[in-house]
Amino acid sequence: MRRLFWTLAAVLLFSACAPSVAPPPTLTPAPASATQTLPPPSTDTANPPAPAFTATPVPADATAFPNADDFQWTPVAAGFLRPVDIQNAGDGTGRLFVVEQAGRILLVKDGRILPTPFLNIIDQVGSSGNEQGLLGLAFHPRYAENGLFFVNYTDRRGNTVIARFQVSADPDLADPASETRLLYVEQPYENHNGGVLAFGPDGYLYAGLGDGGAGGDPLGNGQRTDSLLGKILRLDVNSGDPYAIPADNPFGSEVWAYGLRNPWRMSFDRSTGDLWIGDVGQGDWEEIDILPAGSPGGANFGWNLMEGNHPYEGDAQPGLLLPVAEYSHADGYCSVTGGHVYRGADLPEWRGIYLFGDYCTGTVWGLIRSADGWQAQVLFETGLRISSFGVDQAGELYVADLQGSILRLARK
Repeated sequence: MRRLFWTLAAVLLFSACAPSVAPPPTLTPAPASATQTLPPPSTDTANPPAPAFTATPVPADATAFPNADDFQWTPVAAGFLRPVDIQNAGDGTGRLFVVEQAGRILLVKDGRILPTPFLNIIDQVGSSGNEQGLLGLAFHPRYAENGLFFVNYTDRRGNTVIARFQVSADPDLADPASETRLLYVEQPYENHNGGVLAFGPDGYLYAGLGDGGAGGDPLGNGQRTDSLLGKILRLDVNSGDPYAIPADNPFGSEVWAYGLRNPWRMSFDRSTGDLWIGDVGQGDWEEIDILPAGSPGGANFGWNLMEGNHPYEGDAQPGLLLPVAEYSHADGYCSVTGGHVYRGADLPEWRGIYLFGDYCTGTVWGLIRSADGWQAQVLFETGLRISSFGVDQAGELYVADLQGSILRLARK
């Protein structure tokens, strides 16, 4: 088995460490939900009380890894051109939206790929660099009502664009003329564009941007809180024109968290609200970061002071939110692809397990927290070029192979 090195550490409390910026407030646990007190049943016999409501128990999270030999990645659709993202619209249709790097979004509907793209913006997307292109997609939480969705792409000059589009009268076609640009970020180099978009439980749009590229973060963007590069951004797309900066963003800008090299895929746990980030390493270490639900803004994930849990241009210092897991580049590993916490119903053995992968080897790991701390385990050797993971509306898990296919985790 390939060598794998893990840091099994609890998530640290944090504060900003840049000397010129006041530290954000100390992280405190979110308060427990208040106990609901119900009124006594009515004694009015003319209006009998409604039947008592019994809540469906929430299944407990797994405390151990299932036997991966009992499961497999089952092909769902093939023939895509460099798929890099998988999303669902949350509208009850069961459709999957597959993002192709060159600038198209294709629909998988009723088990087949529709011949006409949902969106085609190839003419305005620059994808000549290996890490450029149409990179991220997120649907508004009220998409079924407003038809709004958001994309992250690099334009013909290689700069980052975050834009909003609207669906047309045909639910399987977007209106390409509806584009409204929210944010434009100049990129100094062609790599490390990040590109992921995700809506948080708070209704805000989160965007992951890389440090601007080259190697080693030569411009120091990771630790600069006045730059949008090397960050997780947080936008209020329901206010302002075209958006507003949430009042509790820590630096008075779009920046929510910093110290990232190239966040390639992030996701919110739909049950807990925790934010999971796969941050691609420099030369030696790949890492998985977690921002717990309820955390205030201002988390510093450490790049380029640290690569994973190891000194890079500095040393570990108080206030850094270091990764909960890392793996080395030994034996061919090269680039982490962040995944999802499984919250589907078909495979209850996987509930609460975070699955993620390595692009070069096709290895898929599971990460789980138990009474003994964080545990990780190799689960699958897929042989895929893992570019992304995704979930459908029911929470079932999918993986994208950059070579052109989408597969689903299923029982054998």
